[in-house]
Amino acid sequence: MKNYTITVNGTAYDVTVEEGAGGGAAVSAPKPVKKAAPKAAPAAKKAAGGAGSVRVEAGAAGKVFKIEASVGQAVKSGDPVIIIEAMKMEIPVVAPQDGTVASIDVAVGDAVEAGGLLATLN
Repeated sequence: MKNYTITVNGTAYDVTVEEGAGGGAAVSAPKPVKKAAPKAAPAAKKAAGGAGSVRVEAGAAGKVFKIEASVGQAVKSGDPVIIIEAMKMEIPVVAPQDGTVASIDVAVGDAVEAGGLLATLN
């Protein structure tokens, strides 16, 4: 007899499988499993999020490859702030206007979605 946890459409089920006399398997009725609540984001990221009034957002989904700017650094419109890697290409995310970096809301290696907040400027 073996126990497995199977997830179907986001719902986890505990299933017990035991081998029958004819070599076949018998499966018990699945029982829903309570999932633990997702962990909260680190406090430092939440506190820094949205510190500035100008949002720097990802243009495409990918992984943060490099952080080009640091908090407090002055940037000009078009200066690279973050580099995202998507489909083996490095895509610079640039400052939409002149300003000072108020927050960096991602870390190298983080997965980001298109439109996700990467940094803010003042």
